[in-house]
Amino acid sequence: MTDALTGRQASGTSGKEPGGGPPRPGFLSRLIRVKELSILVVTVAAVIYFVAASGPGFTTPENYHTIAQYLAPWAIVGAGEVLVLICGQIDLSAGFVFTLAPFVVVLFFNNGWPLLLAMIGAIVVSALIGTVNGLIHTYFGLSSFITTLGMAFLLWGLELVISGGSPVSAPTGSWVTSVFGGWAWSEFLWALVVVVVMQVVLSTTRFGVATQATGGNPVGASEAGIRTNRIKVVCFTIVGGLAGLAGILQGTRVGSYDPTNGGFNTMFYAVASAVIGGTALLGGSGTVIGAFLGAVLLGLVYDGFNLMGISANAFYLVLGIAILVAALLNVYVTVIRKRLGTRGHS
Repeated sequence: MTDALTGRQASGTSGKEPGGGPPRPGFLSRLIRVKELSILVVTVAAVIYFVAASGPGFTTPENYHTIAQYLAPWAIVGAGEVLVLICGQIDLSAGFVFTLAPFVVVLFFNNGWPLLLAMIGAIVVSALIGTVNGLIHTYFGLSSFITTLGMAFLLWGLELVISGGSPVSAPTGSWVTSVFGGWAWSEFLWALVVVVVMQVVLSTTRFGVATQATGGNPVGASEAGIRTNRIKVVCFTIVGGLAGLAGILQGTRVGSYDPTNGGFNTMFYAVASAVIGGTALLGGSGTVIGAFLGAVLLGLVYDGFNLMGISANAFYLVLGIAILVAALLNVYVTVIRKRLGTRGHS
């Protein structure tokens, strides 16, 4: 009896689970393991700052709508860029797919396609452009940077030829246009749906695990039977399709398909959202939720600066600082997580 009681007391004071298992991680340890923690804290801090500095104009429904319009295309394209970045690659052409897709819609629509079919067809064409990027990269061994840079300029020229360098009016007066950007909040709702779906795919499916393995340890992934080249091609296809969807949503919301919209700006904002949200540029880790929070932060800063009357040029200064700080913070937090993981197994 005494021996049993002593054993229970020893077990209770050892800090270990009954049965001799490892100790449960404390609250701080579990908190640090949340990948989106740093960007979430910074985003909340930004909201508090702009509410205090910008006055009541920041918290109006109209301003929330403005912020949503800023961040939606960055979040949608960023959701695809996250997958490519996790693979250890990058897609520089996504911004020009974004620009080209609406003109493909017009091309199909003017040739007798129903509007819904024209929009779906444009998204398919956008995805096929991503597939071409992936195939060139994997089968010819050309770096994704060079591959997608060349594709970016090719698409830039193509959209200028198709559009004649001038904007065209977006279709109106249909439920299709309302769903694909015409309704005030449809673009933001599409962004939420894309983020949720892609995060579920990345976190809970074999494809998501294979994507992270492809970027984290490509040799080990290949030896484990993962077709890494196929995974990369699929990721490029996804970012192409999402970029096309974002371009159609944006142009339809504005009411005009503009050949000067998108381009490198949209691509860099999407990549910045992913990096600020914790995606490693060297591959192997990242979350779509983190990229969404990164886009939210950029939208908050951009909108807050406008309300405060600060020059838009300062936004790029803040963006550069945010990317550097986020990258350094991600490295630091990763080191802490590894140490905590080592202690947990010791």
